[in-house]
Amino acid sequence: MLCAATCLLAAQKAAKPDYLNPALQPEQRAADLVHRMTLQEKATQLVNQARAIPRLGVPAYDWWSESLHGVAVDGTTEFPEPIGLGATFDPAAIHNMAIDISIEARVVHAQAVRRGTFPFQRGLDFWAPNINIFRDPRWGRGQETYGEDPFLTGRMAVAFVTGMQGDNPHYYRVISTPKHFAVHSGPEPARHTMDVTVSKHDELDTYLPAFRAAVVEAKADSVMCAYNSINGQPACTNEFLLDDQLRGKWAFQGYVVSDCGAVRNIFDGHHYEPTQAQASAISLQRGMDNECIDFNTKVTDDHDYKPYLDAVEEGYLKESDLDRALIRLFTARMKLGMFDPPSMVPYAKIPESELNSPAHRALALQLANESMTLLKNDGVLPLKTSGVKIALVGPLANQTEVLLGNYNGIPTYTVSILEGLRKEFAGDKIQYLPGTDFLAHGSRPDPRPNGWTEADLTPDSAALEAAKNADVVIAVVGITSHLEGEEMKVDEPGFRGGDRTSLDMPAPEEALLKSMASAGKPLVVVLTNGSALAVNWANEHANAILDAWYPGEEGGTAVAETLSGRNNPAGRLPVTFYKSVDQLPPFDDYAMKGRTYRYFEGQPLYAFGYGLSYTTFSYSKLTVPESTVQAGSPAAVEATVTNTGHRAGDEVAQLYLSFPNVPGAPLRALRAFRRVHLAPGASERVRFELDPRAMSMVTEAGEPTVAAGEYTVSVGGGQPDTSAQVVTGHFTVSGTVTLPE
Repeated sequence: MLCAATCLLAAQKAAKPDYLNPALQPEQRAADLVHRMTLQEKATQLVNQARAIPRLGVPAYDWWSESLHGVAVDGTTEFPEPIGLGATFDPAAIHNMAIDISIEARVVHAQAVRRGTFPFQRGLDFWAPNINIFRDPRWGRGQETYGEDPFLTGRMAVAFVTGMQGDNPHYYRVISTPKHFAVHSGPEPARHTMDVTVSKHDELDTYLPAFRAAVVEAKADSVMCAYNSINGQPACTNEFLLDDQLRGKWAFQGYVVSDCGAVRNIFDGHHYEPTQAQASAISLQRGMDNECIDFNTKVTDDHDYKPYLDAVEEGYLKESDLDRALIRLFTARMKLGMFDPPSMVPYAKIPESELNSPAHRALALQLANESMTLLKNDGVLPLKTSGVKIALVGPLANQTEVLLGNYNGIPTYTVSILEGLRKEFAGDKIQYLPGTDFLAHGSRPDPRPNGWTEADLTPDSAALEAAKNADVVIAVVGITSHLEGEEMKVDEPGFRGGDRTSLDMPAPEEALLKSMASAGKPLVVVLTNGSALAVNWANEHANAILDAWYPGEEGGTAVAETLSGRNNPAGRLPVTFYKSVDQLPPFDDYAMKGRTYRYFEGQPLYAFGYGLSYTTFSYSKLTVPESTVQAGSPAAVEATVTNTGHRAGDEVAQLYLSFPNVPGAPLRALRAFRRVHLAPGASERVRFELDPRAMSMVTEAGEPTVAAGEYTVSVGGGQPDTSAQVVTGHFTVSGTVTLPE
């Protein structure tokens, strides 16, 4: 990339070729450029560290950049981890967040261009969002997703992709890359070799809808293929995913990037082809365009792109196969404005003051507040902000790393929960004591390969004494991204390889809670976590439980404002909280039977969509279609939601459908939602338009269908047949329509 400015200038001074003519279509320009390259030059462009081609004015470019919940470089705004974003049920706010992220991405890129030096993560192609379905709470990377529901995930995906890419008719602000395509959700240690067996029903019903929405609706210009195999074919060679669905039925026109090392796994992990040259060849032929292979160190030899040259020389690839992939890649670079004068590109001169700006920090706080999910409250919350003595325990209360989750940069300033409480409860005495050594050193635990010791399970006496002298105890406990995450070594009871083997609270923290409860004072539990925790003891014995997730740089402020009542919590669970792993099928079984709220027939600890408020809401005056709806036609549903309490607050109105008795139909499915703000006593009429896809289910044979028969619709603050306030009605559909895949 060092020749970025000089190379381009030299090419522009020469007789201007078509690829430097902004008046031509990007595809035409890309084709002209690719056809001027030698075979060797072409091969160097197929990998994430694409080399410079000085004679053509092509600068080097690294395709790898991350922006899961903020640009993953230091000094940028870091928003809540996506599982917390899922809890907001607020696609409009996620769209605004993505705009802010992409604005900061442009600034970071422009800084690198001006310096003429390009460390990692300074490109304009971002490998986000992660829209895999969080099918099992044991998966360590579920924190990166928007939860277990395909519909909610799809709405968040569309919001994120459109916010990132922008709405300029000629240029992308950045390119968004939904990942990991597809049917990918652990176990982490097996991801490079695992062959997932999955029915077409489960693919079209659960694993693919969010990707379809991101591509068909949001027009994502890139998709990342996954590590694992699906039904016998590695994801980066999978004919059903890449050819039949993505480029076939969804008419995807962008480029496919591999997960890092996934093309090598075709040979050395899945043994799908006998040589690396053949593995690289078949991935390119089946639709993979850009291979991520080296992403932590600069490449100085040809090992990354050589398999493509070998494949051509050995007859496994035609040069035209390379051309097809490269035209897609350079079309993307044209649409990012990389070969045009900066004066033509509307995103080229964004001021550096946008990095972690006050406005972006304000949105980070808004989203953190919106993500706060109140799981239990016997009336102890909200707390008074004066005249109350607080004992704060738990090492995580005084840390900031835990708030940032994973795939993150380090912001200029992050508010710990302790700092947030000290500011919000400034007139009160807050005594802080860790109470346990577990997670006390940063947020990386000391290994316990042989299990917990007696010392691990004993609180210190000072913390108990502080609890006895306090008016209320706030315990900040949970897990961190050093315990759950991407393929990592963890030697702790309940955790393995980045995944979890237990849903229980780690034993030292459970012991701390029990000790604090013995003080006889009100106990408020604040959870940090990226996945469901089976907090059975806390649910029985604590006075209140607030799930803060990994809430980003303003997380401490959000927790404090929620405990004080300045923020009225309205987060809703994007995943089911089970009572234990005993309620789950085997982790490596990808069948959806018995999984997530749509197919789980047991009694959860807390249901998907659940969350409490400091006020109350009621629903009334449900209207559903009075006459029979013809299959394939839309249907409208309305209801009135009223704030029946004494505080202003947000409510998430959720619409669930139950379907006719057709094999393959889920128990129920979220098909619309809306987050509304209501003053005390105020009402709002909410209207939901159900299009044919929202009214469809997938048959056992794998066909998306609007089936004939009676539909049950409920609108309320959560699922029907739970503690949520809902109104329920019925309507009938005549005829049957099969929808496009």
